Amino acid sequence: MENTFKLIDGTFKAEEAKELLTNLYSDKIQFHSRKSFSMQERFGHADEASLKRIPELKKTLNDICTMLNELQNSTVTLHIQSNIVIKAHEESK
Repeated sequence: MENTFKLIDGTFKAEEAKELLTNLYSDKIQFHSRKSFSMQERFGHADEASLKRIPELKKTLNDICTMLNELQNSTVTLHIQSNIVIKAHEESK
């Protein structure tokens, strides 16, 4: 089973795009931070996948902000598209 859902499909000024993407990435960073903290509290060890993912997300967010800051005073518009793809699979036991 595989389903695709549209998350973002629009045209934005650089400032709007920066706000949208900063919020999206910040929420993902917070999600992984809370997940790792929760595992640390409950099981005595942090979530390794989350600890790996947080710096990746921060770097991507920094790269996006750098790009959009360069476009801040321009008249360019940006078309942003993002889909969520969900694939179901059986876990092996």
